Amino acid sequence: MAYSVLASLPPPLLVHRREALVRALNGFPVSINRGRQSSLSVVAKATGESSESSTTLSIVKSVQNVWGDPEDRFALFGLGFAAIVAVWASANLITAIDNLPLIPGVFEFIGILYSWWFIYRYLLFKPNREELFEIINKSVSEVLGQ
Repeated sequence: MAYSVLASLPPPLLVHRREALVRALNGFPVSINRGRQSSLSVVAKATGESSESSTTLSIVKSVQNVWGDPEDRFALFGLGFAAIVAVWASANLITAIDNLPLIPGVFEFIGILYSWWFIYRYLLFKPNREELFEIINKSVSEVLGQ
């Protein structure tokens, strides 16, 4: 994949040092388009894949590999059906709990109490905020495998 970005630099940046800017850009993979005398257009091109697109592509490729094998298509349909049934069942369970007369109020009260505790424990004082940031950074690094 190749991406390109076109940037037109405004005249005030280039009035006195146009040659210095052009010399500085020569070291980078850019092409300079000289248009009108009062502006300079710079086209920067980047190639390669980001980690997000490569992850998405690997998921798509593995599904394509499973789809290519006729014996595994049945398993793929089964997983898709199970996912749809799980979403439907969890939505119905939440609706059923919400229709009970006392339980939604109790859950709301528990949520309010937990929110107050969380604010007091982690957000009210600076050392506790730093501790929360350390916990979050540690969890993120564990999830990402760093």
